[in-house]
Amino acid sequence: MRTRRVSVIFGGEEMEIHEGGCLCGQVRFRTAGQPLRVTICHCRFCQKATGSAYMVEPIFNAGDLAITAGAPKTFDRVSEGSGQAVHVHFCARCGTKLWLSFDRFADVVGVYAGVFDDPCWFEISPATARHIFVDAAREDSVLPPGFPVYRQHAVTNDGAPCEATVHDGFHLVGRGGR
Repeated sequence: MRTRRVSVIFGGEEMEIHEGGCLCGQVRFRTAGQPLRVTICHCRFCQKATGSAYMVEPIFNAGDLAITAGAPKTFDRVSEGSGQAVHVHFCARCGTKLWLSFDRFADVVGVYAGVFDDPCWFEISPATARHIFVDAAREDSVLPPGFPVYRQHAVTNDGAPCEATVHDGFHLVGRGGR
């Protein structure tokens, strides 16, 4: 694990630095501090982008992510939901997806959790995380108790918060059980 504590010049506050990178090592990055939140996204975009059932995405202020080696390429895709661009930053050599940036949420980035050198360093709990787009989730997905769950996004296109469901026990998405 490459976690280390450094002094941040702004205010002299100490923050944890966490590093990550692509499969071939050409592109490396670091984040400062804890994620603002963790989004577990079940949308079709994230399913295709990860090749998995969902994406675990710690969200950081855009200024808290820095490239330390290499230069990622970017693939741009217009979101079917918001109509605004989502930018996938990836390694041109090995194809590893590293993080997302968003026209809709320009001040944050979402890191693909598995590209951190230690992908388990941040907490995933009901207080720090939420599940979104469960209407698109695999029918065999199990949602843990206590987490905020959203059928679609957590906010509407105009920025209003959506209502979350919180299950008391483990919840199988299944047909009609979303």
